[in-house]
Amino acid sequence: MAFHEVRFPANLSFGSVGGPERRTEIVALASGFEERNTPWAHARRRYDAGMGLRSLDDLSALVAFFEARAGQLHGFRWKDWSDYKSCLPSRAPSFGDQVIAKGDGATKVFQLTKTYSSGPGHYTRPINKPVKDSVRAGIGGSEVFLGAHYQVDHAKGLITFSDAPDPGAEVTAGYDFDVPVRFDTDRIAVSVASFQAGEMPAIPVIEVRV
Repeated sequence: MAFHEVRFPANLSFGSVGGPERRTEIVALASGFEERNTPWAHARRRYDAGMGLRSLDDLSALVAFFEARAGQLHGFRWKDWSDYKSCLPSRAPSFGDQVIAKGDGATKVFQLTKTYSSGPGHYTRPINKPVKDSVRAGIGGSEVFLGAHYQVDHAKGLITFSDAPDPGAEVTAGYDFDVPVRFDTDRIAVSVASFQAGEMPAIPVIEVRV
């Protein structure tokens, strides 16, 4: 399977339904207590692309995109309108949004990440598909600049500094990002009559590991 570095039309993903999915294995003990475990280190997101369609022109654009991806064969970028920034949705990304690592004086390449925290729990998500020209970075509380101080691999979410950050210095970043996904079906079934009557086709999309 190839991955196409192209984004599903953002106007069609707006209004779609979806979000993160976890897998939890639960064993009920004879005592009434439970043992819970998960085989997944990271959540997997699912969406329904059909919910964003508003016109026959939208449907035509979706069919063209589906055919160009050969159904489930090729992955693509997806804008999750509920979660596409390193910061709160109402803010613009800043170089200090996310602490992605601490310098050791030798490492120059770092994976972009986003941390979700609530109470004592937190989850750090790898960000593999940052949006081009959206990444800002900082070292030790000071902003550094693209080209002069670092480069970004937008296909893998890697940021490479020209000089290794000093030991203990916080490496920070802010960005917009997409979710790597594929269609979760090889078939689109829709009638024009039902579509005009308000019945939307179900077009599942699922996150892929890249």
